Amino acid sequence: MNYSLAKTDNKKEKEKSVLKTMRQRLFPLLKEEGRSVTIAMVAIFIDAVVSLLIPFLIAHIVDFFIVGKDFHGVVSFSWWLVLLFFIGFVASYVQIVSMGGVGRRLLFRLRNKIFEKLQELPVAFFHQNKVGDIISRINNDTEKLNQFFSQALMRFMSNSIIIFGTGVFILFLHPTLGLLALIPAGVALIITQILSPWVKRSSLKSLRTLGDMSGEIQESVYNFKVIVAFDRLDYFRRKFKEVNDLNYTASIRAGIASNIFNPLYVLASLIAQLFVLAYGIVLIEKGQFTIGLLIGFLLYVNNFYTPLRQLASVWSSLQLALAGLDRIFEILHLKSNMKIVAQKDARVSTGSECVIEFQNVFFRYSDGKEVLKNIQFSLKREKTYALVGPTGGGKTTTASLIARLYDPTEGTVFLEGRDIRSYDPHERAGKIGFILQEPFILNGTVRENIVYGNPDDYAYTDEALKQVLSDMHLDRLLAQFPEGLQTNMASNGGSISLGQKQLIAFIRAVLRSPDVLILDEATANIDTVTEELLTEIIEKLPKKTTKVIIAHRLNTIENADEIFFVNNGEMTLAGSMQHAIEMLLDKKENSS
Repeated sequence: MNYSLAKTDNKKEKEKSVLKTMRQRLFPLLKEEGRSVTIAMVAIFIDAVVSLLIPFLIAHIVDFFIVGKDFHGVVSFSWWLVLLFFIGFVASYVQIVSMGGVGRRLLFRLRNKIFEKLQELPVAFFHQNKVGDIISRINNDTEKLNQFFSQALMRFMSNSIIIFGTGVFILFLHPTLGLLALIPAGVALIITQILSPWVKRSSLKSLRTLGDMSGEIQESVYNFKVIVAFDRLDYFRRKFKEVNDLNYTASIRAGIASNIFNPLYVLASLIAQLFVLAYGIVLIEKGQFTIGLLIGFLLYVNNFYTPLRQLASVWSSLQLALAGLDRIFEILHLKSNMKIVAQKDARVSTGSECVIEFQNVFFRYSDGKEVLKNIQFSLKREKTYALVGPTGGGKTTTASLIARLYDPTEGTVFLEGRDIRSYDPHERAGKIGFILQEPFILNGTVRENIVYGNPDDYAYTDEALKQVLSDMHLDRLLAQFPEGLQTNMASNGGSISLGQKQLIAFIRAVLRSPDVLILDEATANIDTVTEELLTEIIEKLPKKTTKVIIAHRLNTIENADEIFFVNNGEMTLAGSMQHAIEMLLDKKENSS
Protein backbone atom coordinates (compact mmCIF):
# COMPACT_ATOMS: atom_id res chain seq x y z
CA MET A 1 0.00 0.00 0.00
CA ASN A 2 1.28 3.47 -0.88
CA TYR A 3 1.61 5.73 2.18
CA SER A 4 3.65 8.46 0.50
CA LEU A 5 2.16 11.80 1.60
CA ALA A 6 3.55 13.52 -1.46
CA LYS A 7 1.24 11.40 -3.63
CA THR A 8 -1.96 11.52 -1.61
CA ASP A 9 -3.31 14.69 -3.24
CA ASN A 10 -6.87 14.18 -4.29
CA LYS A 11 -8.09 16.34 -7.17
CA LYS A 12 -11.60 16.49 -5.78
CA GLU A 13 -10.24 17.62 -2.42
CA LYS A 14 -8.32 20.43 -4.14
CA GLU A 15 -11.44 21.62 -5.92
CA LYS A 16 -13.45 22.01 -2.73
CA SER A 17 -14.64 25.54 -2.05
CA VAL A 18 -13.21 27.35 0.95
CA LEU A 19 -16.59 27.48 2.71
CA LYS A 20 -17.16 23.76 2.14
CA THR A 21 -13.70 22.97 3.51
CA MET A 22 -14.37 25.15 6.55
CA ARG A 23 -17.71 23.44 7.16
CA GLN A 24 -16.34 19.92 6.76
CA ARG A 25 -12.91 20.24 8.39
CA LEU A 26 -12.42 23.49 10.26
CA PHE A 27 -15.62 24.00 12.22
CA PRO A 28 -15.86 20.39 13.52
CA LEU A 29 -12.61 21.06 15.39
CA LEU A 30 -14.53 23.59 17.52
CA LYS A 31 -17.13 21.09 18.82
CA GLU A 32 -15.42 20.73 22.20
CA GLU A 33 -15.08 24.50 22.60
CA GLY A 34 -18.79 25.38 22.60
CA ARG A 35 -18.73 27.49 25.80
CA SER A 36 -15.63 29.53 24.91
CA VAL A 37 -16.81 30.08 21.35
CA THR A 38 -20.25 31.20 22.59
CA ILE A 39 -18.66 33.73 24.98
CA ALA A 40 -16.42 34.98 22.19
CA MET A 41 -19.37 35.27 19.80
CA VAL A 42 -21.40 37.31 22.32
CA ALA A 43 -18.39 39.59 22.85
CA ILE A 44 -17.90 39.88 19.08
CA PHE A 45 -21.57 40.81 18.62
CA ILE A 46 -21.38 43.50 21.34
CA ASP A 47 -18.18 44.91 19.80
CA ALA A 48 -19.84 44.96 16.37
CA VAL A 49 -22.94 46.75 17.70
CA VAL A 50 -20.70 49.36 19.35
CA SER A 51 -18.87 49.89 16.06
CA LEU A 52 -22.19 50.41 14.29
CA LEU A 53 -23.57 52.87 16.89
CA ILE A 54 -20.55 55.19 17.03
CA PRO A 55 -20.89 56.74 13.50
CA PHE A 56 -24.65 57.21 14.04
CA LEU A 57 -23.98 58.99 17.35
CA ILE A 58 -21.29 61.21 15.77
CA ALA A 59 -23.69 62.15 12.94
CA HIS A 60 -26.33 63.05 15.56
CA ILE A 61 -23.85 65.21 17.50
CA VAL A 62 -22.83 67.08 14.33
CA ASP A 63 -26.38 67.77 13.07
CA PHE A 64 -28.02 68.59 16.40
CA PHE A 65 -25.26 70.10 18.55
CA ILE A 66 -22.22 71.22 16.55
CA VAL A 67 -24.23 72.86 13.74
CA GLY A 68 -26.45 74.48 16.42
CA LYS A 69 -23.37 75.43 18.48
CA ASP A 70 -24.76 73.58 21.52
CA PHE A 71 -21.47 72.68 23.15
CA HIS A 72 -23.17 71.42 26.33
CA GLY A 73 -24.93 68.82 24.21
CA VAL A 74 -21.61 67.94 22.55
CA VAL A 75 -20.02 67.29 25.97
CA SER A 76 -23.03 65.30 27.21
CA PHE A 77 -23.13 63.02 24.18
CA SER A 78 -19.35 62.68 24.21
CA TRP A 79 -19.67 60.77 27.48
CA TRP A 80 -21.89 58.32 25.66
CA LEU A 81 -19.11 57.93 23.09
CA VAL A 82 -16.60 57.27 25.89
CA LEU A 83 -18.94 54.62 27.36
CA LEU A 84 -19.30 52.92 23.98
CA PHE A 85 -15.51 52.95 23.50
CA PHE A 86 -15.06 51.33 26.94
CA ILE A 87 -17.70 48.66 26.22
CA GLY A 88 -15.97 47.93 22.89
CA PHE A 89 -12.61 47.63 24.69
CA VAL A 90 -13.98 45.13 27.24
CA ALA A 91 -15.75 43.10 24.53
CA SER A 92 -12.57 43.03 22.44
CA TYR A 93 -10.52 41.86 25.45
CA VAL A 94 -13.01 39.08 26.25
CA GLN A 95 -13.00 37.74 22.69
CA ILE A 96 -9.17 37.79 22.55
CA VAL A 97 -8.87 35.83 25.81
CA SER A 98 -11.62 33.35 24.85
CA MET A 99 -10.36 32.58 21.34
CA GLY A 100 -6.73 32.58 22.45
CA GLY A 101 -7.54 29.71 24.82
CA VAL A 102 -9.47 27.96 22.07
CA GLY A 103 -6.45 28.11 19.77
CA ARG A 104 -4.02 26.67 22.33
CA ARG A 105 -6.35 23.86 23.37
CA LEU A 106 -7.10 23.05 19.74
CA LEU A 107 -3.36 22.93 19.01
CA PHE A 108 -2.84 20.55 21.93
CA ARG A 109 -5.64 18.19 20.88
CA LEU A 110 -4.73 18.27 17.19
CA ARG A 111 -1.09 17.39 17.84
CA ASN A 112 -2.19 14.56 20.10
CA LYS A 113 -4.56 13.35 17.40
CA ILE A 114 -1.82 13.35 14.76
CA PHE A 115 0.59 11.57 17.09
CA GLU A 116 -2.02 8.92 17.91
CA LYS A 117 -2.64 8.43 14.19
CA LEU A 118 1.10 8.03 13.57
CA GLN A 119 1.15 5.23 16.14
CA GLU A 120 -1.61 3.43 14.23
CA LEU A 121 0.22 3.56 10.90
CA PRO A 122 2.47 0.72 9.73
CA VAL A 123 6.26 0.77 9.35
CA ALA A 124 5.79 1.30 5.59
CA PHE A 125 4.51 4.83 6.23
CA PHE A 126 7.75 5.87 7.94
CA HIS A 127 9.86 4.29 5.22
CA GLN A 128 8.02 6.19 2.49
CA ASN A 129 8.07 9.66 4.10
CA LYS A 130 10.80 11.92 5.41
CA VAL A 131 10.87 12.38 9.18
CA GLY A 132 11.48 16.13 8.77
CA ASP A 133 8.29 16.56 6.72
CA ILE A 134 6.23 14.65 9.31
CA ILE A 135 7.68 16.86 12.07
CA SER A 136 6.88 19.96 10.02
CA ARG A 137 3.24 18.87 9.76
CA ILE A 138 3.03 18.30 13.53
CA ASN A 139 4.77 21.58 14.45
CA ASN A 140 4.43 24.17 11.69
CA ASP A 141 1.11 23.23 10.07
CA THR A 142 -0.73 22.90 13.38
CA GLU A 143 0.74 26.24 14.50
CA LYS A 144 -0.83 27.89 11.43
CA LEU A 145 -4.20 26.59 12.62
CA ASN A 146 -3.55 27.83 16.14
CA GLN A 147 -2.76 31.31 14.81
CA PHE A 148 -5.93 31.29 12.75
CA PHE A 149 -8.21 30.21 15.60
CA SER A 150 -6.62 32.40 18.27
CA GLN A 151 -6.26 35.54 16.12
CA ALA A 152 -7.67 35.44 12.61
CA LEU A 153 -10.97 33.62 13.27
CA MET A 154 -11.95 36.19 15.88
CA ARG A 155 -11.33 39.03 13.41
CA PHE A 156 -13.04 37.05 10.67
CA MET A 157 -16.26 36.73 12.68
CA SER A 158 -16.16 40.27 14.09
CA ASN A 159 -15.44 41.89 10.75
CA SER A 160 -18.09 39.79 9.01
CA ILE A 161 -20.75 41.05 11.45
CA ILE A 162 -19.55 44.66 11.13
CA ILE A 163 -19.47 44.48 7.33
CA PHE A 164 -22.97 42.98 7.17
CA GLY A 165 -24.39 45.43 9.73
CA THR A 166 -22.74 48.45 8.11
CA GLY A 167 -23.99 47.39 4.66
CA VAL A 168 -27.55 47.22 5.99
CA PHE A 169 -27.17 50.61 7.76
CA ILE A 170 -25.94 52.54 4.72
CA LEU A 171 -28.59 51.00 2.47
CA PHE A 172 -31.23 51.95 5.05
CA LEU A 173 -29.91 55.52 5.41
CA HIS A 174 -29.81 56.16 1.65
CA PRO A 175 -30.20 53.24 -0.82
CA THR A 176 -28.62 55.02 -3.82
CA LEU A 177 -25.63 56.33 -1.88
CA GLY A 178 -25.31 52.94 -0.20
CA LEU A 179 -25.17 51.11 -3.55
CA LEU A 180 -22.50 53.52 -4.81
CA ALA A 181 -20.45 52.73 -1.69
CA LEU A 182 -20.86 48.96 -2.13
CA ILE A 183 -20.07 48.65 -5.87
CA PRO A 184 -16.23 48.78 -5.43
CA ALA A 185 -16.51 46.12 -2.69
CA GLY A 186 -18.48 43.84 -5.03
CA VAL A 187 -15.78 44.10 -7.71
CA ALA A 188 -13.04 43.42 -5.12
CA LEU A 189 -14.91 40.35 -3.81
CA ILE A 190 -15.22 38.90 -7.33
CA ILE A 191 -11.45 39.33 -7.83
CA THR A 192 -10.85 37.72 -4.42
CA GLN A 193 -12.95 34.69 -5.36
CA ILE A 194 -11.02 34.30 -8.61
CA LEU A 195 -7.60 34.55 -6.92
CA SER A 196 -8.38 32.45 -3.80
CA PRO A 197 -7.44 29.04 -5.32
CA TRP A 198 -4.09 30.48 -6.43
CA VAL A 199 -3.46 31.87 -2.93
CA LYS A 200 -4.22 28.49 -1.36
CA ARG A 201 -1.98 26.64 -3.83
CA SER A 202 0.86 29.08 -3.13
CA SER A 203 0.44 28.63 0.62
CA LEU A 204 0.33 24.84 0.29
CA LYS A 205 3.48 24.81 -1.85
CA SER A 206 5.26 26.99 0.71
CA LEU A 207 4.35 24.58 3.53
CA ARG A 208 5.44 21.59 1.45
CA THR A 209 8.82 23.07 0.58
CA LEU A 210 9.29 23.92 4.27
CA GLY A 211 8.60 20.26 5.09
CA ASP A 212 11.05 19.13 2.40
CA MET A 213 13.71 21.45 3.80
CA SER A 214 13.13 20.10 7.33
CA GLY A 215 13.48 16.57 5.97
CA GLU A 216 16.73 17.40 4.16
CA ILE A 217 18.20 19.07 7.25
CA GLN A 218 17.21 16.13 9.47
CA GLU A 219 18.72 13.63 7.05
CA SER A 220 21.95 15.59 6.58
CA VAL A 221 22.49 16.21 10.29
CA TYR A 222 21.80 12.54 11.07
CA ASN A 223 24.43 11.47 8.52
CA PHE A 224 26.87 14.30 9.22
CA LYS A 225 29.67 11.94 10.33
CA VAL A 226 29.58 10.20 6.97
CA ILE A 227 29.54 13.54 5.14
CA VAL A 228 32.62 14.71 7.06
CA ALA A 229 34.39 11.34 6.70
CA PHE A 230 34.06 11.51 2.91
CA ASP A 231 34.79 15.25 2.87
CA ARG A 232 31.55 15.93 1.01
CA LEU A 233 30.45 19.12 2.73
CA ASP A 234 30.05 20.51 -0.77
CA TYR A 235 27.32 17.91 -1.35
CA PHE A 236 25.64 18.91 1.92
CA ARG A 237 25.77 22.60 0.94
CA ARG A 238 24.47 21.89 -2.57
CA LYS A 239 21.53 19.78 -1.35
CA PHE A 240 20.63 22.33 1.31
CA LYS A 241 20.89 25.17 -1.21
CA GLU A 242 18.48 23.36 -3.54
CA VAL A 243 15.75 22.88 -0.92
CA ASN A 244 16.39 26.29 0.64
CA ASP A 245 16.09 28.02 -2.75
CA LEU A 246 12.85 26.17 -3.47
CA ASN A 247 11.45 27.15 -0.08
CA TYR A 248 12.60 30.75 -0.55
CA THR A 249 10.90 31.02 -3.95
CA ALA A 250 7.72 29.35 -2.68
CA SER A 251 7.69 31.58 0.44
CA ILE A 252 8.09 34.75 -1.65
CA ARG A 253 5.20 33.70 -3.89
CA ALA A 254 3.08 32.75 -0.87
CA GLY A 255 3.89 36.12 0.74
CA ILE A 256 2.86 38.00 -2.40
CA ALA A 257 -0.30 35.90 -2.68
CA SER A 258 -1.14 36.46 0.99
CA ASN A 259 -0.78 40.25 0.80
CA ILE A 260 -2.19 40.86 -2.66
CA PHE A 261 -5.71 41.58 -1.38
CA ASN A 262 -4.81 44.41 1.01
CA PRO A 263 -3.95 47.04 -1.64
CA LEU A 264 -6.97 45.88 -3.65
CA TYR A 265 -9.34 46.72 -0.79
CA VAL A 266 -7.49 49.97 -0.01
CA LEU A 267 -8.15 51.05 -3.60
CA ALA A 268 -11.80 49.93 -3.34
CA SER A 269 -12.19 51.94 -0.11
CA LEU A 270 -10.77 55.12 -1.66
CA ILE A 271 -13.01 54.82 -4.72
CA ALA A 272 -16.08 54.21 -2.51
CA GLN A 273 -15.32 57.26 -0.33
CA LEU A 274 -14.83 59.35 -3.46
CA PHE A 275 -18.21 58.20 -4.80
CA VAL A 276 -19.95 58.96 -1.50
CA LEU A 277 -18.29 62.35 -1.06
CA ALA A 278 -19.09 63.47 -4.60
CA TYR A 279 -22.70 62.32 -4.60
CA GLY A 280 -23.21 63.38 -0.96
CA ILE A 281 -22.25 66.96 -1.76
CA VAL A 282 -24.75 66.93 -4.65
CA LEU A 283 -27.48 65.70 -2.24
CA ILE A 284 -26.58 68.41 0.33
CA GLU A 285 -26.85 71.10 -2.32
CA LYS A 286 -30.32 69.76 -3.18
CA GLY A 287 -31.28 69.83 0.50
CA GLN A 288 -31.79 66.05 0.58
CA PHE A 289 -28.88 65.33 2.96
CA THR A 290 -27.22 66.91 5.99
CA ILE A 291 -23.54 67.46 6.77
CA GLY A 292 -23.81 65.25 9.85
CA LEU A 293 -25.31 62.41 7.80
CA LEU A 294 -22.54 62.76 5.19
CA ILE A 295 -19.87 62.58 7.91
CA GLY A 296 -21.65 59.61 9.46
CA PHE A 297 -21.98 58.01 6.04
CA LEU A 298 -18.25 58.44 5.36
CA LEU A 299 -17.53 56.90 8.78
CA TYR A 300 -19.79 53.98 7.89
CA VAL A 301 -17.98 53.54 4.56
CA ASN A 302 -14.70 53.52 6.47
CA ASN A 303 -16.29 51.08 8.95
CA PHE A 304 -17.23 48.87 6.01
CA TYR A 305 -13.93 48.88 4.14
CA THR A 306 -11.50 48.83 7.11
CA PRO A 307 -12.77 45.42 8.32
CA LEU A 308 -12.99 44.38 4.66
CA ARG A 309 -9.26 45.11 4.30
CA GLN A 310 -8.62 43.21 7.52
CA LEU A 311 -10.81 40.43 6.22
CA ALA A 312 -8.61 40.26 3.12
CA SER A 313 -5.61 39.70 5.40
CA VAL A 314 -7.62 37.19 7.45
CA TRP A 315 -8.65 35.49 4.21
CA SER A 316 -4.98 34.94 3.39
CA SER A 317 -4.45 33.55 6.89
CA LEU A 318 -7.46 31.30 6.33
CA GLN A 319 -5.96 30.05 3.06
CA LEU A 320 -2.70 29.28 4.87
CA ALA A 321 -4.57 27.51 7.68
CA LEU A 322 -6.60 25.47 5.17
CA ALA A 323 -3.40 24.56 3.32
CA GLY A 324 -1.93 23.36 6.62
CA LEU A 325 -5.19 21.56 7.40
CA ASP A 326 -4.98 19.73 4.06
CA ARG A 327 -1.49 18.48 4.98
CA ILE A 328 -2.68 17.45 8.43
CA PHE A 329 -5.70 15.60 7.07
CA GLU A 330 -3.46 13.77 4.61
CA ILE A 331 -2.13 12.01 7.69
CA LEU A 332 -5.41 11.76 9.61
CA HIS A 333 -7.21 10.20 6.61
CA LEU A 334 -4.64 7.43 6.20
CA LYS A 335 -5.84 3.95 7.14
CA SER A 336 -3.49 1.23 8.27
CA ASN A 337 -3.49 -1.92 6.18
CA MET A 338 -2.27 -3.84 9.25
CA LYS A 339 -5.72 -4.84 10.42
CA ILE A 340 -6.37 -7.32 13.19
CA VAL A 341 -8.38 -10.30 11.95
CA ALA A 342 -11.05 -11.63 14.29
CA GLN A 343 -9.92 -14.93 15.79
CA LYS A 344 -13.07 -16.68 14.63
CA ASP A 345 -12.28 -15.62 11.03
CA ALA A 346 -8.56 -16.35 11.19
CA ARG A 347 -7.01 -19.22 9.26
CA VAL A 348 -5.56 -22.06 11.31
CA SER A 349 -2.47 -24.08 10.38
CA THR A 350 -2.28 -27.84 10.73
CA GLY A 351 1.37 -27.67 11.80
CA SER A 352 0.77 -27.69 15.54
CA GLU A 353 4.47 -28.23 16.32
CA CYS A 354 5.48 -25.12 14.39
CA VAL A 355 5.86 -21.82 16.15
CA ILE A 356 6.19 -19.95 12.82
CA GLU A 357 4.92 -21.07 9.43
CA PHE A 358 4.88 -19.35 6.03
CA GLN A 359 2.34 -20.59 3.47
CA ASN A 360 2.64 -19.34 -0.12
CA VAL A 361 3.98 -15.96 1.00
CA PHE A 362 4.67 -13.22 -1.55
CA PHE A 363 5.80 -9.73 -0.64
CA ARG A 364 6.52 -6.55 -2.53
CA TYR A 365 7.16 -2.99 -1.39
CA SER A 366 5.20 0.06 -2.58
CA ASP A 367 7.54 0.56 -5.54
CA GLY A 368 6.26 -2.73 -6.97
CA LYS A 369 9.51 -4.67 -6.60
CA GLU A 370 8.81 -8.25 -5.53
CA VAL A 371 11.11 -9.21 -2.65
CA LEU A 372 9.72 -12.65 -1.69
CA LYS A 373 8.20 -15.18 -4.07
CA ASN A 374 6.00 -18.05 -2.90
CA ILE A 375 7.92 -18.68 0.33
CA GLN A 376 6.99 -21.81 2.27
CA PHE A 377 8.80 -22.94 5.42
CA SER A 378 8.17 -23.66 9.08
CA LEU A 379 10.11 -23.13 12.30
CA LYS A 380 9.69 -25.61 15.13
CA ARG A 381 9.82 -24.82 18.81
CA GLU A 382 13.08 -24.91 20.78
CA LYS A 383 15.30 -24.85 17.68
CA THR A 384 17.79 -22.40 16.21
CA TYR A 385 17.48 -21.31 12.57
CA ALA A 386 19.79 -19.24 10.45
CA LEU A 387 19.00 -17.14 7.37
CA VAL A 388 22.00 -16.56 5.12
CA GLY A 389 22.38 -15.12 1.66
CA PRO A 390 23.61 -12.09 -0.27
CA THR A 391 22.65 -8.53 0.63
CA GLY A 392 19.20 -7.67 -0.69
CA GLY A 393 18.17 -11.31 -0.99
CA GLY A 394 15.18 -10.97 1.39
CA LYS A 395 16.53 -12.07 4.79
CA THR A 396 15.52 -8.96 6.77
CA THR A 397 12.18 -8.79 4.94
CA THR A 398 11.47 -12.38 6.00
CA ALA A 399 12.33 -11.51 9.61
CA SER A 400 10.10 -8.40 9.41
CA LEU A 401 7.17 -10.58 8.27
CA ILE A 402 7.79 -12.95 11.20
CA ALA A 403 7.57 -9.97 13.59
CA ARG A 404 4.62 -8.56 11.60
CA LEU A 405 6.26 -5.26 10.80
CA TYR A 406 4.63 -5.87 7.41
CA ASP A 407 1.89 -8.15 6.11
CA PRO A 408 2.44 -10.40 3.08
CA THR A 409 1.16 -9.21 -0.28
CA GLU A 410 -0.20 -12.74 -0.71
CA GLY A 411 -0.19 -15.82 1.49
CA THR A 412 -0.33 -16.25 5.26
CA VAL A 413 2.11 -16.17 8.18
CA PHE A 414 1.11 -18.34 11.13
CA LEU A 415 2.21 -17.87 14.74
CA GLU A 416 1.64 -20.94 16.92
CA GLY A 417 -0.88 -22.27 14.39
CA ARG A 418 -2.93 -19.04 14.15
CA ASP A 419 -2.91 -16.37 11.48
CA ILE A 420 -0.47 -13.82 12.91
CA ARG A 421 -2.94 -11.06 12.00
CA SER A 422 -5.39 -12.37 14.61
CA TYR A 423 -3.06 -11.54 17.51
CA ASP A 424 -3.43 -8.37 19.52
CA PRO A 425 -0.25 -6.23 19.03
CA HIS A 426 0.61 -6.46 22.74
CA GLU A 427 0.19 -10.23 22.74
CA ARG A 428 2.22 -10.64 19.55
CA ALA A 429 5.02 -8.39 20.81
CA GLY A 430 5.19 -10.47 24.00
CA LYS A 431 5.79 -13.62 21.96
CA ILE A 432 8.31 -12.22 19.46
CA GLY A 433 11.53 -10.39 20.27
CA PHE A 434 13.35 -8.57 17.45
CA ILE A 435 16.88 -7.16 17.68
CA LEU A 436 17.18 -4.85 14.69
CA GLN A 437 20.27 -3.96 12.67
CA GLU A 438 19.91 -0.37 13.88
CA PRO A 439 19.03 -0.48 17.61
CA PHE A 440 16.65 2.13 18.99
CA ILE A 441 17.98 4.10 21.97
CA LEU A 442 16.01 6.56 24.11
CA ASN A 443 17.38 9.70 25.72
CA GLY A 444 17.85 8.55 29.31
CA THR A 445 19.59 5.86 31.29
CA VAL A 446 20.39 2.24 30.53
CA ARG A 447 17.61 1.25 32.95
CA GLU A 448 15.02 3.37 31.10
CA ASN A 449 16.06 1.81 27.81
CA ILE A 450 15.87 -1.74 29.17
CA VAL A 451 12.43 -1.43 30.78
CA TYR A 452 11.10 0.47 27.73
CA GLY A 453 10.31 -2.87 26.07
CA ASN A 454 9.33 -4.52 29.36
CA PRO A 455 6.53 -2.60 31.13
CA ASP A 456 6.23 -5.31 33.81
CA ASP A 457 9.70 -4.34 35.06
CA TYR A 458 8.93 -0.64 35.60
CA ALA A 459 8.19 -1.11 39.30
CA TYR A 460 11.46 -2.92 40.07
CA THR A 461 14.10 -1.16 42.14
CA ASP A 462 17.59 -1.09 40.66
CA GLU A 463 18.64 -3.94 42.96
CA ALA A 464 15.63 -6.07 41.99
CA LEU A 465 16.23 -5.41 38.28
CA LYS A 466 19.91 -6.32 38.67
CA GLN A 467 18.85 -9.62 40.24
CA VAL A 468 16.52 -10.36 37.32
CA LEU A 469 19.36 -9.64 34.89
CA SER A 470 21.68 -11.87 36.90
CA ASP A 471 19.17 -14.74 36.85
CA MET A 472 19.04 -14.47 33.06
CA HIS A 473 22.86 -14.26 32.79
CA LEU A 474 22.64 -10.68 31.49
CA ASP A 475 24.58 -9.06 34.34
CA ARG A 476 27.89 -9.48 32.51
CA LEU A 477 26.51 -7.38 29.66
CA LEU A 478 25.43 -4.69 32.11
CA ALA A 479 29.02 -4.56 33.35
CA GLN A 480 29.98 -3.10 29.94
CA PHE A 481 28.48 0.23 31.07
CA PRO A 482 30.52 2.34 33.52
CA GLU A 483 27.62 3.37 35.76
CA GLY A 484 25.50 0.27 35.26
CA LEU A 485 21.77 0.89 35.07
CA GLN A 486 22.23 4.63 35.65
CA THR A 487 24.58 5.19 32.70
CA ASN A 488 23.24 8.12 30.67
CA MET A 489 23.00 8.09 26.89
CA ALA A 490 21.55 10.11 24.04
CA SER A 491 19.08 8.84 21.45
CA ASN A 492 21.59 9.53 18.68
CA GLY A 493 24.03 7.20 20.39
CA GLY A 494 26.78 9.81 20.47
CA SER A 495 27.65 8.99 24.10
CA ILE A 496 28.05 5.24 23.52
CA SER A 497 29.38 2.97 20.80
CA LEU A 498 27.21 1.17 18.26
CA GLY A 499 28.22 -2.09 19.93
CA GLN A 500 26.92 -0.85 23.29
CA LYS A 501 23.66 0.18 21.62
CA GLN A 502 23.29 -3.36 20.32
CA LEU A 503 23.94 -4.73 23.83
CA ILE A 504 21.09 -2.62 25.20
CA ALA A 505 18.80 -3.84 22.40
CA PHE A 506 19.86 -7.41 23.19
CA ILE A 507 19.12 -7.08 26.92
CA ARG A 508 15.79 -5.38 26.18
CA ALA A 509 14.65 -8.22 23.88
CA VAL A 510 15.96 -11.16 25.95
CA LEU A 511 14.54 -9.80 29.20
CA ARG A 512 10.99 -10.50 28.02
CA SER A 513 11.73 -14.24 27.39
CA PRO A 514 10.02 -14.34 23.97
CA ASP A 515 8.83 -17.48 22.24
CA VAL A 516 10.65 -16.34 19.09
CA LEU A 517 13.85 -14.29 19.18
CA ILE A 518 15.03 -12.72 15.90
CA LEU A 519 18.63 -11.51 15.78
CA ASP A 520 19.26 -9.43 12.66
CA GLU A 521 23.03 -8.93 12.53
CA ALA A 522 22.88 -8.54 16.32
CA THR A 523 26.63 -9.12 16.76
CA ALA A 524 27.84 -7.19 13.70
CA ASN A 525 29.36 -4.34 15.74
CA ILE A 526 30.50 -6.30 18.78
CA ASP A 527 34.02 -7.50 19.57
CA THR A 528 34.83 -11.22 19.53
CA VAL A 529 34.93 -11.63 23.32
CA THR A 530 31.51 -10.01 23.78
CA GLU A 531 30.17 -11.99 20.84
CA GLU A 532 31.15 -15.23 22.58
CA LEU A 533 29.42 -13.95 25.71
CA LEU A 534 26.23 -13.23 23.74
CA THR A 535 26.40 -16.69 22.16
CA GLU A 536 26.66 -18.19 25.63
CA ILE A 537 23.64 -16.19 26.84
CA ILE A 538 21.64 -17.20 23.77
CA GLU A 539 22.37 -20.84 24.49
CA LYS A 540 21.07 -20.38 28.06
CA LEU A 541 17.74 -18.91 26.94
CA PRO A 542 14.64 -20.86 27.99
CA LYS A 543 14.16 -24.00 25.91
CA LYS A 544 10.83 -22.70 24.64
CA THR A 545 12.60 -19.90 22.70
CA THR A 546 12.96 -20.43 18.98
CA LYS A 547 15.90 -18.43 17.64
CA VAL A 548 16.14 -16.93 14.14
CA ILE A 549 19.61 -15.61 13.34
CA ILE A 550 20.46 -13.43 10.34
CA ALA A 551 24.19 -13.01 9.87
CA HIS A 552 26.88 -12.56 7.26
CA ARG A 553 29.57 -13.85 9.62
CA LEU A 554 29.16 -17.59 9.27
CA ASN A 555 30.78 -18.40 12.63
CA THR A 556 27.69 -16.93 14.34
CA ILE A 557 25.41 -19.57 12.77
CA GLU A 558 27.57 -22.69 12.93
CA ASN A 559 25.46 -24.15 15.77
CA ALA A 560 22.12 -23.57 14.01
CA ASP A 561 19.82 -26.59 13.72
CA GLU A 562 18.81 -25.59 10.19
CA ILE A 563 20.18 -23.07 7.71
CA PHE A 564 18.07 -21.40 5.01
CA PHE A 565 19.65 -19.77 1.98
CA VAL A 566 17.67 -16.68 0.92
CA ASN A 567 18.37 -15.21 -2.51
CA ASN A 568 16.32 -13.39 -5.16
CA GLY A 569 13.19 -13.71 -3.04
CA GLU A 570 13.43 -17.50 -2.83
CA MET A 571 14.28 -19.63 0.19
CA THR A 572 16.17 -22.93 0.02
CA LEU A 573 17.08 -25.27 2.87
CA ALA A 574 20.89 -25.30 2.88
CA GLY A 575 21.12 -28.43 4.97
CA SER A 576 24.58 -27.88 6.42
CA MET A 577 27.09 -25.15 7.12
CA GLN A 578 29.34 -26.35 4.30
CA HIS A 579 26.45 -26.35 1.84
CA ALA A 580 25.51 -22.78 2.86
CA ILE A 581 29.11 -21.64 2.22
CA GLU A 582 29.10 -23.31 -1.20
CA MET A 583 25.81 -21.62 -2.12
CA LEU A 584 27.19 -18.22 -1.12
CA LEU A 585 30.37 -18.81 -3.14
CA ASP A 586 28.34 -19.90 -6.17
CA LYS A 587 26.25 -16.74 -5.89
CA LYS A 588 29.38 -14.54 -5.79
CA GLU A 589 30.89 -16.34 -8.81
CA ASN A 590 27.68 -15.95 -10.82
CA SER A 591 27.48 -12.26 -9.89
CA SER A 592 31.05 -11.63 -11.02
